Amino acid sequence: MRAKARMSAMHFPRAVLFDLDGTLLDSAPDMLAAINAMREARGAEPMELAALRPHVSKGARAMVAASFPEVDASTRETWIPEFLDCYRAALGRFGGPFEGIEPALAAIERAGSRWGIVTNKPEALAAALMPLLGWEERCAVLIGGDSLPARKPDPLPLRVAAERMGLDIADCVYVGDDERDIVAARAAGMRSIVALWGYRLDGDDPEAWQADAMLDEPADLARPERWAT
Repeated sequence: MRAKARMSAMHFPRAVLFDLDGTLLDSAPDMLAAINAMREARGAEPMELAALRPHVSKGARAMVAASFPEVDASTRETWIPEFLDCYRAALGRFGGPFEGIEPALAAIERAGSRWGIVTNKPEALAAALMPLLGWEERCAVLIGGDSLPARKPDPLPLRVAAERMGLDIADCVYVGDDERDIVAARAAGMRSIVALWGYRLDGDDPEAWQADAMLDEPADLARPERWAT
């Protein structure tokens, strides 16, 4: 039976776990710089941010596929290391936290709660962002897509994150902008929230993901009473 989060409508849970790209961080501009470096190397015109943005939360392969739809999948697969190298060069240069994220994190901290990150981004890349954002001392736990034998939508990363923080699943809430985030939280027995400001394809239907709540903007994260809606 699914655990019930230990929080009231007026209080934060003991811990908030976040997805990174599309939830805390507007990383699409950095991703675009990486994709356009690859396109320039192949003599192609730059891609527009609006065209890439919906694919960011789906991962490197989805972004490369959206950027080079005319290239066969097996060839695109060999380009993933190049994309990661290009992204590493652009890391933190163009993107940043969504407006409202920093005040929300500060509100969580003032309440005596902790927060951490569970992302499918490679751990080394996620960890490299922490000092750039000033989060290396504030983020209580960081789990990347290659930190464990499984990644989201498998619930293992969320379970391990709670364990490393010394907390029960019921003490935590997970916030993410992709269906995989909500599927992972449900499988872990963890309360979940959809970040509606994130990256979604036109066909995505967040209501169908069956999260516990959906928030319209990052500022809502600073108001725990909104989390129960």
